[in-house]
Amino acid sequence: MSTPQYFVYVLQNPESRLYIGFTTDLERRVRQHQEGKGGWTHSRGPWKLVHYEVFADRLEAIRRERNLKRGKMNKELRMRLSSKTLREG
Repeated sequence: MSTPQYFVYVLQNPESRLYIGFTTDLERRVRQHQEGKGGWTHSRGPWKLVHYEVFADRLEAIRRERNLKRGKMNKELRMRLSSKTLREG
């Protein structure tokens, strides 16, 4: 029996909006966002997966998702992604 994996992921749309989420099936979840089946994301796409992290522990993944959505970690994430986008563009 394989150990479950938990993913915290970051999507970005062409307007540079970010969506941070948590899932056990990253491929399926990103596809759902792309198909407009996500709540907040359904009318704001298309979305591109720009970052993800893998966790063995569910609570650890949930804490990380929460941290990325708030305060200092959110600001750092946005700065990192905007500078990465500038270098690529």
